[in-house]
Amino acid sequence: MNSQRSILNAQLVETHAHLDYPDVANDLDDVLHRAVDVGVTRIVTIGTSVESSRRAVDLAEKHSNIYAVIGVHPTSAEKAAEDIITPLRNLAQSQRVVAIGETGLDYHHLPSVEAAKEKNVQVFARALQGETEEEIEANIQDGAYKSRQASLFQQQLDLAAELGFNVVIHQRDAWEDTLEIMKPYTGKLRGVFHCFGGSLGQANEVIDLDHRVSFTGIVTFKNGTDVRDVAAQIPIWKFMVETDCPYLAPVPFRGKRCEPAHTRIVAETIATARGISLEDVAEMTTQTAEEFFRFNR
Repeated sequence: MNSQRSILNAQLVETHAHLDYPDVANDLDDVLHRAVDVGVTRIVTIGTSVESSRRAVDLAEKHSNIYAVIGVHPTSAEKAAEDIITPLRNLAQSQRVVAIGETGLDYHHLPSVEAAKEKNVQVFARALQGETEEEIEANIQDGAYKSRQASLFQQQLDLAAELGFNVVIHQRDAWEDTLEIMKPYTGKLRGVFHCFGGSLGQANEVIDLDHRVSFTGIVTFKNGTDVRDVAAQIPIWKFMVETDCPYLAPVPFRGKRCEPAHTRIVAETIATARGISLEDVAEMTTQTAEEFFRFNR
């Protein structure tokens, strides 16, 4: 009975899931029921391409507890059409769309990095031997890859500012460039740095710019101590909770498919780290999510 009362008192918003992915879509009704059963009453499903965004909107229009975020992920930049803004602007007409994203920068798989992996060449060895023609070409490709990502990022920030939306940010190995691109939009929109895994200093840096961060199941990992500490120290009204479903399942489900019901585990872990109740975390993260996404716009 106490457990049921706790669920009723701790209504959570899952702010970042990919419900259109095949991993989840095949048993979506069961996934949604399990989420509701543990108090996860609203789910934000995130687009990663125009096609994925269209599926996200379709899901949101069919389910009253699902909302859609539309955008093109940076790792989709090379395959994206020249004009992504027209279809995104059209999709944004749906009342179920609550933000633009996920968009941002991702330098983790640069052409030069992938080329080095293929050759299995260590960095120090390359420095001693000098750059090969292949490496020079890969570095040129790096520039083009980054430029394309930056262009799509800026286009989506422009669209968000035009339509009055906030933005879901993906950032990987591109911290400084991401903040530099976002600076001109200060005061025009807010971003949430999803799946936050940075330092306390970085968290404070984005919070000082009036952005937000969001935590996933990483806070439950044995090697997630630093992220857990950040979640314990930043102001409670400056962050949200998510799963990044179907990825990053929390302990004790690590290695299995993640789903929105696991948002509760993320929130419980943060509550323990902060020495407060689950209800407190649920109340504040829900309020932050409502202010950020404006579900009833």
